Amino acid sequence: MATELTGGSDDAGDRRRAARYVAPFLALGLVNLGLLLRWGLDPLWAFAILPPMLFLSGIGWIAFRHGFHERSAGPGPNR
Repeated sequence: MATELTGGSDDAGDRRRAARYVAPFLALGLVNLGLLLRWGLDPLWAFAILPPMLFLSGIGWIAFRHGFHERSAGPGPNR
C-alpha cells in the first residue's frame, strides 16, 4: 500500500517505457520540421508545427505513463 502512494519502484520504468513509445512520433515530427525548413518554407510557418507536435507528444507520454493501454474497455466504472 505504501508503494502505491509514493509511486513505487516501477515509476522509472513507466517513464522510460512511455518515452520509448512516444519517441518515434516525436522524431518523425522533428524530421518533418527539418524537411519543411530545408525546402525553403518560411521559418515562422514551419515552427507553427512545433507546439502542436510537442503537445501531442506530451499527451501521449502522459497517457502511456499512466497505463491507458492496460485499462479494460468493457462496461463498468473503469471505462
